[in-house]
Amino acid sequence: MTGDALPAGVSFWTAAAMIAAVSITSTAGEVLTAAAMKSIGDLDDIRAQSGIKGAIRAVLTCPLFFAGVSFLAIAFFALLFALNHLNLSLAAPASASLTLVTNAIAAKLFLHENVDRRRWTAALLVCIGVYLLAH
Repeated sequence: MTGDALPAGVSFWTAAAMIAAVSITSTAGEVLTAAAMKSIGDLDDIRAQSGIKGAIRAVLTCPLFFAGVSFLAIAFFALLFALNHLNLSLAAPASASLTLVTNAIAAKLFLHENVDRRRWTAALLVCIGVYLLAH
């Protein structure tokens, strides 16, 4: 992140911290929300047995769901803060792209999902793209 990529008065490390905050909190929120939905089970089955109120109750009584939503809210406000201090052409693509990478890593580590070679290749290409965007 050099030259015109950063507004005056914003250092590389400040910009990197803002983008990292968005990516990390967004990934935490998405992983927690996915874990919540997996722990709840199939909402169609719950709805068939208990009606729509039962499905809503199942979601609203899951602590993981609220933890995930909380992290997603923090990510939203971190993105607003970053957009206030960085150029849109850097902050939005960098945070969205790096979130894709961190989601792949977190899905493998925490949710034990199968992340195939194609997804790892896509994540690597995203990293290369962010590097090119920043330089």
